[in-house]
Amino acid sequence: MIGRDLTARDAAAVQDTAGRRERRLSLAGRRAFDVLGAGALLILTSPLMFGIAVAVWTSSRGPALFRQDRVGRGERTFRIYKFRTMRADNNDAIHREYVTNMLNGNAVLQGEDNAAYKLADDPRVTKVGGFLRKTSLDELPQLLNVIRGNMSLIGPRPVLPWEAEMFDARYHARFAVKPGMTGLWQVSGRSTLTMNEALELDVEYVERRSFGLDLSILVRTIPALLDGRAR
Repeated sequence: MIGRDLTARDAAAVQDTAGRRERRLSLAGRRAFDVLGAGALLILTSPLMFGIAVAVWTSSRGPALFRQDRVGRGERTFRIYKFRTMRADNNDAIHREYVTNMLNGNAVLQGEDNAAYKLADDPRVTKVGGFLRKTSLDELPQLLNVIRGNMSLIGPRPVLPWEAEMFDARYHARFAVKPGMTGLWQVSGRSTLTMNEALELDVEYVERRSFGLDLSILVRTIPALLDGRAR
């Protein structure tokens, strides 16, 4: 009996060690994929990003890059990078009101092109910024976040701290992984989803997460961008 118990415990220990090793290898592989992918995209898009930076800087007062705190894995905050799409002196009260009403179910979807997180006809958005938002080009600097390890190429949307505080408890599972530049909800009808539906898809992604799913999302991102579903 003792021998059999020791053997069973040893087998369980070996299995647990193998499981941890597999998880470490998976994380290492995902990190390598993120770094190589983001690095290649940075090189390929650098001339475009330079042109966008000049357009943003010359079209309205303020810096070309926009920095903001977002909530990432483990509900830790990090500084995100985007091209500035709004006037430098904007107030976010109108956005807070819209998001609050959406999360409480007290508002009809009225976001930019019916996108859950963006207002339609937002008076804070510049003309250049409006184009960048429609094409998602404003998010290209997030490639720097991916290389730094704050974000992944694929994952839930990086939300604002005050947005995260309003989420129901079941939605906090989305913080088990790094936020991504694109994700399941962005390629699943972003322009027609409510905010709560988008959050449900974030949780579904965490539950189903795999390299196969990530590759599927990457493949679906380009056509989603082209027809507006990933804006």
